[in-house]
Amino acid sequence: MALALPVVWAEAHRLHAPETGTWVGTPIPADEIPERADLIRAALEGAGAAVVDAEPHDDAALLEVHDAALVEFLAGAWDAWVETGLREEAGGAPVTAYIFPTPGLLAGVEAHVPASTAARTGAHAFDTMTPVGQGTWAAARAAVDAALTAADLVLAGEPAVYACCRPPGHHVTRSAYGGSCYLNNSAIAAQRLHAHGAARVAVLDVDAHHGNGAQAIFWERDDVLTGSVHVDPGAGWFPHFLGFADERGAGRGEGANLNLPLAPGSGDTEWLAAVEQLVAAARGHGSEALVVPLGVDAGAGDPNSPLEVTEGGFREAGRLLGSLGLPTVLVQEGGYDLDALGALVLALLEGFEGG
Repeated sequence: MALALPVVWAEAHRLHAPETGTWVGTPIPADEIPERADLIRAALEGAGAAVVDAEPHDDAALLEVHDAALVEFLAGAWDAWVETGLREEAGGAPVTAYIFPTPGLLAGVEAHVPASTAARTGAHAFDTMTPVGQGTWAAARAAVDAALTAADLVLAGEPAVYACCRPPGHHVTRSAYGGSCYLNNSAIAAQRLHAHGAARVAVLDVDAHHGNGAQAIFWERDDVLTGSVHVDPGAGWFPHFLGFADERGAGRGEGANLNLPLAPGSGDTEWLAAVEQLVAAARGHGSEALVVPLGVDAGAGDPNSPLEVTEGGFREAGRLLGSLGLPTVLVQEGGYDLDALGALVLALLEGFEGG
C-alpha cells in the first residue's frame, strides 16, 4: 500500500549547506547537509507519498515559543557578520560563538549586550558546532513553515502529516540554539496544535539525543507533555548537562516531563520498551494531539549515536505511536547514516499508519 500521509517539503532547506563543522575545536566535515532531506524525500515518494509545499507563516508563531531576542539575532546574524568584517577576519568562516556568558563569568552581574557579533553569538548559542551561514536563517524559517503547514493540515482534518524539516530543531530552547538546530520546529508545531483546539498535547521525542528544547520550553506547563527516549547523557553524550530521569518539570508542569535515558549499545528491546512508556504517558496525560520529533539517529550504524535500533524497531515504534490514534504531526530531526536514513524514516511512518 502507498504511504497515505502527506509529506510537507520546503525547498529552501538547501540554503543551509555547511561545508564543515567544529568538534572540540577541530574542523570536521559537516553532516547536517542537504542530502539528508533529499534521501528522505526520495524514499517516501518511492513509497507513493504525496509531497506538498510548505506555506509561509508569520513570525508570530515563532514568538509563541522563542524569545524575540533569539529570533532577532538569528535573522540578522549573517548580515552583521559580513558588514562588521568578521567574516573576512575569520577567513570566510560562518558565524560562530567564541565566548559564552556563563554564570561563572558573570558572577551575578547582569550581562551587557556585546558590541561584537562574535561575542553576541555566545549569548544565544550554547555550543560551537552550530554555525550560521548565509542561507541558514532562510532555511530555518522554511523548516518552521513546514512544521506549521503540517500542523495546519492536521487541524484541517488530516489524521497525520510528516514535515520533512531541515535544519532540525529539537535542541533549541526558548532563548538559545545549538546541536545543529536553530528554531524548535517540533515545539512550534505543538504550540500551534494547542492554540487551535488541542487542550492537551504530547511531544514524544524518539531522536537518539535528548529533546532538551521542548523540555525547557514547556517545563512549567501541564497542558503539553514532553517525553524523550535517548542515549544516557551520563555516559558522555550530548547534551551532557541534562536529559536525566529525575527531570520531571516544575510548578504546574511537575510530572509532565519524562526522560528515558538508555545505556550505549541499547537496541530494539530496550528502546521499544521506552517508547511504550512514552505512549503510556500520553494516554495517562489525556493528550488530544501528538507531535513526534522523529530522529532516526538511534539506528544501528549511525555515526552520531551508540544505540543499535534496527529498521524493524523503527517500524514497531511507529506502530506504538500510531496506536494512540491521535491527530499527529511528525517532524524530522536527526539521522546521519545516509545509506539507511530514508529507509528508517519510511519504516517508522509505515508502522505509524499500520498502528
